[in-house]
Amino acid sequence: MKRIVSNISLQARFGEVTALLGANGAGKTTTIECAQGLQNRTGGSISLLGRDPDDADATLRARVGVMLQDGGLPPAARPVTLLRHVASLYSNPLSVDALVARLGIGEFSGTTIRRLSGGQKQRVALAASLLGNPEILFLDEPSAGLDPQSRLMVFELIRELRDAGKAIVLTTHLLDDAQRLADYVYIVNHGESVTEGTVPELLSQSTASQSHRVVTFEAAPGLDTAALVHDGVRCEETRPGSYRLGGALEPADLGRFGGWCAGQGIMPTSVHLASQSLEDVFLAIAASKEPLALKTETR
Repeated sequence: MKRIVSNISLQARFGEVTALLGANGAGKTTTIECAQGLQNRTGGSISLLGRDPDDADATLRARVGVMLQDGGLPPAARPVTLLRHVASLYSNPLSVDALVARLGIGEFSGTTIRRLSGGQKQRVALAASLLGNPEILFLDEPSAGLDPQSRLMVFELIRELRDAGKAIVLTTHLLDDAQRLADYVYIVNHGESVTEGTVPELLSQSTASQSHRVVTFEAAPGLDTAALVHDGVRCEETRPGSYRLGGALEPADLGRFGGWCAGQGIMPTSVHLASQSLEDVFLAIAASKEPLALKTETR
C-alpha cells in the first residue's frame, strides 16, 4: 500500500472556483478522487453535499459533475452519440445540442474518441460532466491539451458556471490558469496542503517582499548583467536572449537598467515590468519545503 496524500484540508463554496495548485504528482488528482468517492481513503473525513462520498447513492452522484484528467471516455464511441447516452441517464439533463455548439464539438462529431486530439477529448469530457446540471463540479486539469482559443472558451464557461452559483473544484499545475480563474487557492506540495488563500492573499503573504517586481526583457544572448545586480536584486538569463531582473526593485533600478542598456549599446526587443506572480509564490514555497512525511493512506 502506497501513501499518497496526508494533512490536506479544504473547503469549496458555492459561487466560487476553488483551485488545487501543485506540480505533477503533488497529490491533486488523488485528493479530488477521494472527495468524489472514486478512491477509498483510509483516514480523515469528507463531506460531499452533506454526505460521505463513500456511501453516496445515485441521487447524490447525479448532483455532482466529474471531469477526470484521463477522460474515462469509451474509445470506440463518437462524441455526440456518447453525450446523448450520458444525457439519458439523468432525469432533467441539459441540452446536448447546446453543449455541442458551445464547445465546438460538432466539428469532430463523426470521429471516434480514440482518434480525437487531447484537447478535443477534453471538450467532450467537459460536456459530459455538465450534462446533469450538477451543483458541484470537479475538473481535473480542464485546460490540458487545449489550443488557446479553446482554452479561452473553457475559461469563459467556467466563469459562467461560477456566476450561476455552482461550486467548482479544479486542479491545475498551470499557475496562470489558477491566477486567472480561482477565487480561492490551495497549494499542494508532496501530498500536503502547504498554504491557502485568495490570489491577492497569497501574493501578500509570500516570503518575498510586497515591493517585489520583475523586469523581463529580450536582447542578444550571453550579455554581462553583473552591473544590474546588487543587494535584493538579481538578474539571470532564463534562456538564450531572455532575461529576468527581479527583487525589491526601486525606481533607481529602472534608471540603472536604462543606463546599462545605453552603456552597452543594447536595444532590447521587448521589456515588461510586473509585480510578482503566483508562480513566484509557488516556487518560493516549493523551494522552502523538504519532502514531507505522509500520514493518510489511499488504496
